[in-house]
Amino acid sequence: MRKRLAIVCAGAMLLLVILSYSDNEFILKMAPFLGIYAEGDISCYDAKPTDGELHDFHAENGPKSPIPGRNIFFHETSCFGEDGAILNPRQACAVESAARMNPSMMVFLFYINPLKFSNSSAELVRQLLSYKNVRIRRISVEEYVKNTPLEKWYASGALKRSRWPRSHMSDILRYLTLFKYGGIYLDLDVVVTTSLERLENFAGAESWEYVAAGVMSFGAKGLGRKMAADCLQDLKQNFRGDVWGNNGPGVITRTLQKICATTYARDMTASRCNGFTVYPPSAFYPIHFRKWKKYFDTVNVNETMKALNGAMAIHVWNKLSKSETIRVGSNAPYALVAQKHCPKVYENCGEIF
Repeated sequence: MRKRLAIVCAGAMLLLVILSYSDNEFILKMAPFLGIYAEGDISCYDAKPTDGELHDFHAENGPKSPIPGRNIFFHETSCFGEDGAILNPRQACAVESAARMNPSMMVFLFYINPLKFSNSSAELVRQLLSYKNVRIRRISVEEYVKNTPLEKWYASGALKRSRWPRSHMSDILRYLTLFKYGGIYLDLDVVVTTSLERLENFAGAESWEYVAAGVMSFGAKGLGRKMAADCLQDLKQNFRGDVWGNNGPGVITRTLQKICATTYARDMTASRCNGFTVYPPSAFYPIHFRKWKKYFDTVNVNETMKALNGAMAIHVWNKLSKSETIRVGSNAPYALVAQKHCPKVYENCGEIF
C-alpha cells in the first residue's frame, strides 16, 4: 500500500511540474508522452501520382505558380483512406483568412495524399477555390526534395525512423518550401486577422524564451534566402526523431540564436538579427498554449477578445483544442474571429465549426 501511495504521489508531483514548468522546450519534449500528440499512417509519402482531384504541383512559370517571395503556404501531411483527403472547417478557415486578408499574394495549400477530396470536404474546397489567389495541390515528396539541400538526407530514411514522422514531415516542408520559393508559412490552425503583404523576413515568439515555427516569413533573396538555407542546414545536422519539438521551433530558434548572437527571443531585435524581425507573443500567439481554452470560453469573451486585439494572426493550438466543439453562432472568441475573417467557410460548414 505504501509503495502504491508513493507511486501515486510521485506521478502527481511529476504532472504538477510538467504543467507549471516555464521552459517551453521541456513541455514540447514531454507532450507526446502525455498522449497529446498522435501520429497516423504515412504510406502516402511513397505513393505515385494519380489522376485525381488533387492535381500534382508543378513549379513551372505561369499564372498558377509561386511568385518569388509573394506566397503564403500551408501543408497537410496526413495520409487518408479511400474516402479521400479531408479538409476540415478550421483548416479551411485558416486558408480563407490568409487569402481574404492578402489578395495580392498567392495562397497554396499542399497535400501529400494523392487521392481525391472526401465528400464531406467538397463544399469547403469549393468555397476556397472561389478566391482567385488560392491553389490546392498535391506534392510528391521524392520529387519535391530533388535538387535541394535535403535530397540526400531524405533519401537516407531519417524521417521514416522518426517517432513522429508526420509532424516532422510538416517541420521539414515548412523550411524547404520557404527555401524553394520564399514567402510566408502558416500552420493550419492559424487565423489571419490583418494583412501580411508588406511584411518580410519575420517569425513570432511563442514566449520570450523561444521562437515558434507556426508563422514564419523568409524572402526569396538576400537575408530570407540565407535564413532558409541556414535552417535547412540546422535541420540536417540536428534532426531528432525522438524529440517532438526539436525540428520545428527548435530549428528557427537555434538559427536565430546564431545570427542574432543571443540566447533568448526577447533579445532578438532587428538590429541584432541583421534585419530579421522577431515579433512578440502578442502578434501571433496572443493566447499561450496552456490557456488555449480561452478561445472556446463563452464566459470571459470580452477579456479574451481584448487580448486578441492587435494580433496579426491567432494560433489556436489544434493539437490541444481539436476535440473542443464550437457550434456555428456561438459567442466563443474563436467563433467570433472565424465569422469575421473566414465568412464563406463559417457560413458553409454546417452546424459545427
